[in-house]
Amino acid sequence: MGEKTVRKISNTEEKTIYIDHLLKDVEALDQLLQNGMFQKAPIHIGAEQEFCLVNEFWDPSDLGVEILAEINDEHFTSELNKYNLELNLEPLKLEGRCFSELHHALNELMIKAKKAAEKHKAKVILTGILPTITYKYLHHNYMTPAERYRVLNEAIKAIRKDDIELHIKGVDEVNLHHDTILYEGCNTSFQAHLQIDPSDFVNMYNWAQAIAGPVLSICTNSPLLLGKELWEETRIALFTQSVDTRSSTFILNEKESRVSFGDHWVSGTIADFYKDAIINFRSLVTTSFDTDSLSQLKEGKIPTLKALSLHNGTTYRWNRLCYGITDNQPHVRIENRYMPSGPTTDDEIANMMFWVGLMHGRPKAYDDIHTKMDFKDAKGNFFNAARYGMGAQFYWEGKLISSQELLLDHFLPMAFRGLYSMNIEPMDAERYLSIIEKRIRSHSGSRWMINSYRKLLKTNKAPEALKIMVATMYDRQEKRYTVDAWQLARGDEYKIPKKQITVGDRMNTKTITAQDIDSAALVLRMMQWKQIHHTPILDDDLNLAGLLSWVDVEHYLNNPDLEIQSIKDIMKTSLITAEADMLLEEAKKLMKENNIHCLPVVNDKKLVGIITNNDL
Repeated sequence: MGEKTVRKISNTEEKTIYIDHLLKDVEALDQLLQNGMFQKAPIHIGAEQEFCLVNEFWDPSDLGVEILAEINDEHFTSELNKYNLELNLEPLKLEGRCFSELHHALNELMIKAKKAAEKHKAKVILTGILPTITYKYLHHNYMTPAERYRVLNEAIKAIRKDDIELHIKGVDEVNLHHDTILYEGCNTSFQAHLQIDPSDFVNMYNWAQAIAGPVLSICTNSPLLLGKELWEETRIALFTQSVDTRSSTFILNEKESRVSFGDHWVSGTIADFYKDAIINFRSLVTTSFDTDSLSQLKEGKIPTLKALSLHNGTTYRWNRLCYGITDNQPHVRIENRYMPSGPTTDDEIANMMFWVGLMHGRPKAYDDIHTKMDFKDAKGNFFNAARYGMGAQFYWEGKLISSQELLLDHFLPMAFRGLYSMNIEPMDAERYLSIIEKRIRSHSGSRWMINSYRKLLKTNKAPEALKIMVATMYDRQEKRYTVDAWQLARGDEYKIPKKQITVGDRMNTKTITAQDIDSAALVLRMMQWKQIHHTPILDDDLNLAGLLSWVDVEHYLNNPDLEIQSIKDIMKTSLITAEADMLLEEAKKLMKENNIHCLPVVNDKKLVGIITNNDL
């Protein structure tokens, strides 16, 4: 959110004060624009790097606060979840070798983070969504203990008045409720900033929207969530839903999500853009104010627009407009929020250069793009890219065109022209844009992950496959191979130490279950047809209520005249269960001591899996 000290708007007086400052900020912004006070040149670029922290077993590390203190550098800051951190790079003038310089600064700071992490037996991973995140890491105790995160979480829940819903359907499907915004913290991105001229705001912003889909298609790097294969860039759906303040109702809800692409081309001024955001999205939090923007203007100072910036920090356009002050001059920039973190810093700088080149390489024919392209085509292109990555097709100039053709034949030449127009060193342009070209002709980070995961699942359970994949990602990132050169994971990159293997690493999560009201004869036949030796039985609340074993099936088969009225009559109700975190050695001992052949695995009373002798 930018502002470190915030609190929930809890009474009428606080709301009145905050709204007063918000309105004065908008008025001050109008005056800055009318008086031509915004910096137009030189143009600057900047970036923010979010990254994940993992422990020695490739699971999320909960030591982010300690590692941040160890780094002890103002470029770094905390993120929502304990296992994420962010570093902010110094802005540079868009000229010469600025991208190489930015890359060098990024690598130097990342080395600092890695050294600090090593002292806590942790490692740094660059990825859009860390594959080894499980439900365990999405509870309140993994939220960074900073007041602003707690306040934002409470404010969003207060508006929704209900749990947050998550439903993403790709190749697999995730459908669940959650009571925190911690799912938002699964997302890590590489956020690129480009300063723009306020007088050319409409052209620049609408063009950023028009190219977003094709640019995203080559950057995708987060296809997995909770072990499920979803979108090529699952972050887009996950972020949208994880901080959604809209409640589900039986009435069509026309409100926009706080995370959105937008629903129309922009028009008017920068101030009009912010006014629309104020109209569409309720203010969530407030802070303390020493003075107001209009008073700052009267004193000859450039106003910080504190209230407006705070509001803007809780609305999340994929292309977000940001206000700032450099050398005592206000400026405005577009923040590209849709590019994921990783797979390497080389890939990230290439993505950023490609985007900046396109932003400045816009041909005259694409001026006033809002008069030549339907906004819904631009929005549709964006979500097609998020779902299908390089497999997407786009509507461009009224025609349906493949991602590869559009990027190679149209966008790459355009990006080169844009970079040369800004006097970018030709060797730099060729170095980074060649990374984009090679990726177009090979595979993206998300496609590498999908293919590696599918390969690993042939010989490993999902939890171990995910750890092997993260270990492989770390190895390739450290060697700084760009993702187009990555070979699929072999499978021997990591092996869970025997003493560390848990029930969750070996259990079956796809389990055939029955309810205690189901036909007993049918359930027993199901077990016979599928040769299932154990079937968990659930009650009306879908809590684990009992267990049917192969012994019950055999008894039924050996007594065909036996009438069974209810599953409740034959199921075992005195159950010995395990939790996913239980060590496998403990589970073996428990089964041996009790002479049983399976353990239902539960979280509270809910069944999450089953582990049998075969799994051991």
